[in-house]
Amino acid sequence: MTTYEVTVQFRVTEFPIGLKWYSKLLNRDPDFVPHEAFAEWELIPGTWLQVAEGTPTEGSGPLRLGVSDIESERDRVVKELDLEPFEVYGRSEVPVKWGTFSDPWGNRIGFFEYLDEIEKEKTINRILHT
Repeated sequence: MTTYEVTVQFRVTEFPIGLKWYSKLLNRDPDFVPHEAFAEWELIPGTWLQVAEGTPTEGSGPLRLGVSDIESERDRVVKELDLEPFEVYGRSEVPVKWGTFSDPWGNRIGFFEYLDEIEKEKTINRILHT
């Protein structure tokens, strides 16, 4: 099997509220809105987050997003999205630290941050082909 793109879909019961919530989370408007009650953001080249109106799947996720500073992003989303503060975890054998939270519809989302800057830069360069 050869894959070349990835999409992940979260469902929300109130699309206008969900659109606003995810736009705040991602700090931008969607890249593509093909029809009513459906929006997509290209997170990195070839990786799309879809938000659609519908019944959320209980326990879906987590979708974890790589960030440069997990504590700053946590503080931003806690404030801007009125979230409960969430823990940032790490383990000596794991090369990242991570934290998980939920959107208002129960979809699980999280952030992670590489602990090794060289590894982070190699990953970014590989993804962006630079």
